[in-house]
Amino acid sequence: MGVPSTGASPSTSPDTVQDTAKNTAPASASTAPTAAPADGDNSGRKQRRQRGRSKGRALLCPVHPDTPIAGNGRKYYLHLLQPEELRQRGMSDKRARLVIQAHPVLVLSNEWLEELFCPECGSSRWCHVVRHDKVRHDVRWAPRDLWQQVAHVDPLVPNPSVSQFSRRSARRAALNRADGKRYFERS
Repeated sequence: MGVPSTGASPSTSPDTVQDTAKNTAPASASTAPTAAPADGDNSGRKQRRQRGRSKGRALLCPVHPDTPIAGNGRKYYLHLLQPEELRQRGMSDKRARLVIQAHPVLVLSNEWLEELFCPECGSSRWCHVVRHDKVRHDVRWAPRDLWQQVAHVDPLVPNPSVSQFSRRSARRAALNRADGKRYFERS
């Protein structure tokens, strides 16, 4: 090769030897103890951070099992009044009677009715949601008789405290005028 040799290999030039000596001091010469990385990983690799926020509910449409359905509406929790209702959910007869005697109205915190929207179906429907853990839920269409277990709510009967004028005015935004245009255009 055309480069003259100085007797030292290219990786051990005098400048490189000084730099390596600065960076690698013997352990006994160091007065300060070496601190471990902040995340506790001694291998030098950076650990992935734990996800701080929850993953959210995994609600899937009963008709389209791959489609997530959305709903941030009000939850109507189910109320149990009879021991037979508890027995249907897997509780023994004796224990169900004791629970109903202790709590005449038992509110289930893991079962409720909620109006959910499916983009595939294109409509909102009332669903019976059963929570198993923070993420997993069972969703099925709510049968009519489940509304009897919700306190003082019937979705088919309008609110008696709302006047007919208010109800008609609220529906007016979705109606068309005589010329076929809407009263209020959506932008």
